[in-house]
Amino acid sequence: MSFTLATWNINSVRLREPIVCKLLGEQGPDVLCLQECKSPVDKIPMEQFAALGYTHMVAEGQKGYNGVAILSKLPLEPAGAQDFAQLGHARHVAAKLPNGVTVHNFYVPAGGDVADREVNEKFGQKMDYLSEMRDFFHADVPSKSILVGDLNIAPREDDVWDHKKLLKVVSHTPVEVEALAQTQDAGKWVDITRQDIPDGLLYSWWSYRAKDWDAADKGRRLDHVWATPDISSAAHSSRVLRDARGWEKPSDHAPVFATFDL
Repeated sequence: MSFTLATWNINSVRLREPIVCKLLGEQGPDVLCLQECKSPVDKIPMEQFAALGYTHMVAEGQKGYNGVAILSKLPLEPAGAQDFAQLGHARHVAAKLPNGVTVHNFYVPAGGDVADREVNEKFGQKMDYLSEMRDFFHADVPSKSILVGDLNIAPREDDVWDHKKLLKVVSHTPVEVEALAQTQDAGKWVDITRQDIPDGLLYSWWSYRAKDWDAADKGRRLDHVWATPDISSAAHSSRVLRDARGWEKPSDHAPVFATFDL
């Protein structure tokens, strides 16, 4: 069984339903994981998605904030949802595919603007969330699993437009990068995107604040696709659909794709 999976922080699934449908219609991934849906589950526009063949969904939602959803052409079996750091936020949902692969969809807290938990509660929440993710996967090391989502950290120097300038900017600080590495190591996760595209600048997010995001190209790779070692060698064809950042009423994130032959 070969399937293609995509992950996309959509920044309101109802507001951006037209470009979700555009992606589904034009790119046709078998599974699409969305973050920051900003919608209760029953308000997600499933009729439009089902008309394109995406008749299955597992989701966690809340009004106006956060929210994660897994849309699929393939049947899905719910596989739980974790409330790391006890924030009461809809930031994780998991589902199992017919081939036995479990997909974890995450929306890690952004962490605010100051990388100091003493003065910025949101940064503390982000660090606590990552710590509990680490402990969760350390306690029960996953197998035959894929982890995707907006992890809100660009870990490598070539995952940001200027490493030195962003060292003190939330999403690329050394303490966050180390926390993400510990989480990755705990589950023995393989970074599929960088397995396929090992070298060069690579981004999945460009700020709305840039007048011309494409020309300025001050991006960060905040969106990730990981897999457990037992299936990581089956992954290929990773890519970022940069063009989607320029679609009408876009998200500030672009979708990230990978294909698995299992």
